[in-house]
Amino acid sequence: MNAQETLDLIKRGSSELLLEAELKQKLALGRPLRVKAGFDPTAPDLHLGHTVLLNKMRQLQDLGHHALFLIGDFTGMIGDPTGKNATRPPLSREQVLANAQSYREQVFKVLDPERTEIVFNSTWMDKFSAVDLIRLAATHTVAQMLERDDFSKRYGNKQPIAIHEFIYPLVQGYDSVALKADIELGGTDQKFNLLMGRELQKHHGQPAQCVLTMPLLEGLDGINKMSKSLGNYVGITDAPQEMFGKLMSASDVLMWRYLELLSFESMATINKWREEVEQGRNPRDIKVLMAQEMVTRFHSRSAAEQALAEFEARFRQGVLPDDMPEISVAATEGAIGIAQMLKQAGLVDSTSEAIRMIGQGAVKLDGERASDKALQLKSGAVVVAQVGKRKFARVSVN
Repeated sequence: MNAQETLDLIKRGSSELLLEAELKQKLALGRPLRVKAGFDPTAPDLHLGHTVLLNKMRQLQDLGHHALFLIGDFTGMIGDPTGKNATRPPLSREQVLANAQSYREQVFKVLDPERTEIVFNSTWMDKFSAVDLIRLAATHTVAQMLERDDFSKRYGNKQPIAIHEFIYPLVQGYDSVALKADIELGGTDQKFNLLMGRELQKHHGQPAQCVLTMPLLEGLDGINKMSKSLGNYVGITDAPQEMFGKLMSASDVLMWRYLELLSFESMATINKWREEVEQGRNPRDIKVLMAQEMVTRFHSRSAAEQALAEFEARFRQGVLPDDMPEISVAATEGAIGIAQMLKQAGLVDSTSEAIRMIGQGAVKLDGERASDKALQLKSGAVVVAQVGKRKFARVSVN
């Protein structure tokens, strides 16, 4: 690829590149760039939302660059305040180490192990003295910290901000100093922290890293950020059939978003598929290709073929109508009971009818018979609901 094609590939699916001129200069050096992305091990499993960054790192690896997969075992004990309206409870060292080990086992489902260096920020932060930390804190003012949107809102709403939360972006920024990063990847919500890395590198006499922000991937509900707590996620350790079924439940609109941010297919191919759909091709055909690609990547080609066969046996042999309605239902306090969901979706006339139909074995969720009348569906869940032989709906819980 020429220089412009390389830059176009790096920018694919990204939100912002700071600064493009600087990245061109770094690429012109002709050496592998040190590409950093940090992950706090706050949960044991990675989901497809995390792989937006991992995919971009893999693209950069394929261009010959060196990936620094940073596990924030030190920052994980502080708790990332990004986007939070309350102080986040820190994790224990034991929780952090257990989750970090899980990350190590999962990350090479995407990254090339030959070009990946796994690093822990405790390696240098554990050696920091109190004097070192005070000197780091002295590089920025409270006013500068309050420029962060979440801190500003909490301060304006008179919500408490703990002093240690100001330390988080400073430590994340110092990680770039310790690693001599040339470019750092992060979600759009991390922009303040990523720019902190640039400022601290300048303070320490290093060339400033470029910053590439990636959009936050919507979950299966198409609204909220993909999150395990919201139940709208696709985990990279999900069983093949579960992963395939979840991806097939994504809306036709969300499918294109997933293809752009998650697929390794070229944009030329994706644009060709989009044109074919506009000309009458069933979008479900494209969704199958997407689901097969994801299952193949995280499991195997044979697992993807088996998942497709089971999906077709369950849903596509004259069972699901092509004009199945897509309906949103409202959850209260983060969840909705199955009977109320069926009523709101218009699949039954009353909750009593729903309970009766469940008792008769006439209700299915994603092709599986539902027998628990007390089942609660969390906000963010997306299911294909069926009552009897003829009533269907793809239901999003919001």
